[in-house]
This record gives sequence, C-alpha cells and structure tokens, in this order.
Amino acid sequence: MPKKPSVNMNKKDKNPQGGLSQAGRDKYNRATGSNLKAPVKRTPTTPEEIRRQGSFLVRMGSSAGPLKDEKGEKTRLKLSLEAWNHKGDKASAVAKGRNLLQRYGNIKKGK
Repeated sequence: MPKKPSVNMNKKDKNPQGGLSQAGRDKYNRATGSNLKAPVKRTPTTPEEIRRQGSFLVRMGSSAGPLKDEKGEKTRLKLSLEAWNHKGDKASAVAKGRNLLQRYGNIKKGK
C-alpha cells in the first residue's frame, strides 16, 4: 500500500479544544484522499459512532506521551481525548474503548 503524503498543519487547522478543525480535516482529506470525520463529542448512539469512538480511545489511550507538559498544561493528546468525550487517564481511555468495541461487536452479532 502506498504511503500517504504528509500534510503540514498550521494553527488554523488545529482546534484549540483538541483535534483538527473542520478546515484541518478538509485539508487532510484533500491531500490524502481520506475521509476524516468530526469527533463523537457525546455518548455514542449509533453503531458507527460506537465503533469510531471505541477505536479512537483504544488507539489514543495506547499512544506514547504525557497528558500534561512540564508546565502542567494539557497536551494535544489530552485535548484530543477530551474532544472525544473522555476526561480520564490513558488506561481508562483504553478500557472504555474496549468496552465500546465489545458493545459494537454484540450489536453486529445481534445480541
């Protein structure tokens, strides 16, 4: 599979509350042919939202890096987790994500 081109994001492409702004998502999608969507900022209700939020929380909760910088301010990682409706630490993000993915699997199996 060919590697996607890197996209240089500037300040207007990033949402100050975490994640990318709509302009940033549009820029990334144009450059890479992807289909990034906005974060699920509330409790997920549809199977697609359950799957997306679960996958994001497991992926970001497993990523390296601190949640606060040396000044005690939230890092982009922490802001992104909060943008996806998670206020806790990385371990609880992974646990919550796995629970959501289990729930999604049960919905798909018809349980």
